[in-house]
Amino acid sequence: MNSIDRYMARLIAVPLISTLLISAMLLVLDRMLRLFDFVANEGGPVSVVWRMLANLLPEYLGLGIPIGLMLGCLLAFRRLGTSSELDVLRAVGISYTRLLKVPYMYAIALALLNFSIVGFVQPWARYNYEQLRFELRSGALGASIKVGEFASFGQRMTLRIESSKNEGRELSGIFVQMATKDGPVAVTAEGGQFMRSDDPDTIIFRLTNGTLVHKDKASAVPRVLTFTTHNLPIPLPKYEQFRKRGDRSLEQTLPELSRIGRDRTAKEELRDTSRAAWHFRVAEVASMFLLPMLAVALGVPAKRSTSALGVFLSIVLIVTYHKINEYAQAIGALGRIDPLIALWTPWAVFAGLTFWLYYQTAYVPGAQPLAALEKWFDKLVKMFTRYLPGRRKAEAA
Repeated sequence: MNSIDRYMARLIAVPLISTLLISAMLLVLDRMLRLFDFVANEGGPVSVVWRMLANLLPEYLGLGIPIGLMLGCLLAFRRLGTSSELDVLRAVGISYTRLLKVPYMYAIALALLNFSIVGFVQPWARYNYEQLRFELRSGALGASIKVGEFASFGQRMTLRIESSKNEGRELSGIFVQMATKDGPVAVTAEGGQFMRSDDPDTIIFRLTNGTLVHKDKASAVPRVLTFTTHNLPIPLPKYEQFRKRGDRSLEQTLPELSRIGRDRTAKEELRDTSRAAWHFRVAEVASMFLLPMLAVALGVPAKRSTSALGVFLSIVLIVTYHKINEYAQAIGALGRIDPLIALWTPWAVFAGLTFWLYYQTAYVPGAQPLAALEKWFDKLVKMFTRYLPGRRKAEAA
């Protein structure tokens, strides 16, 4: 790798890494607020939020990596163009194709990373996320015990906790009422803590500084016991088991989708859904190999221009292509169009547009697609501003 390649690698690395971090943070922050609200309403511990966000991160990276690659390459060529370094490189005989060597090294590495994420990591992460949601709603994570409310463990036990600290490790203001074979028992305690026991179906509730009242069937007078420490065994309720992984196409890896899509004994609807999901993921990864050429076409600015229209258009194109692919996947899963045609036709159109823009930029003398786009954009802006109320009053005056 010579000095030009090393220079290109540095130019691409900074915006690429920055875009990945910023996009991941924005997507995580957007979902974090909703997850905090969901977990709080279900009464779950705060630590579950971080586990759920960690399982959502692969899904965000599936779109964040292509955007990071696109902006990294585009901003690198834009800097070369605005600083006139690109003119010098072109003058000494270095072509655009030669300058794409390092961007395609990035593209290959990131495409392999994205392939492993969307093909293998993301299905398991999505399943773990849905499992956490199920456990929160069912109470398997302790969410059934809400502070300040009465919680029932079946028909034999009622529990109320006044306050909780340290993510549920320190409890205070405790009231317990339970029915036993010897009679009802009521307990109040200043503090308490849940502890594991040897029996996986039973948990120990260690109470401190409290009073126990036991109404024995054989005695007319209830027994009252004041204690400093008392271990109260609590049988855990039987929760419904979470479903197996693979009930949804999002939770299936690429080999599993391929096997189901080729299984003639499976239902036609299931085969179409699996094939659509498989082609969607592969087409998304394949589109990454087009991004370096598109970055050249949209990153090299027109002469004496500092417009950032190319940056805006690049993001719009990637997001639009992603949404079109999602729609094509839904159509293919319904069986209206063969998934092969539904998913690869948009890719072919996107590839054709990319090749044409790159050819015009790299091989047609004087042709600058971005300059033409800037002229059209300026005309649209002038047409729009012409009809603004303030502009019309100024012209009238």
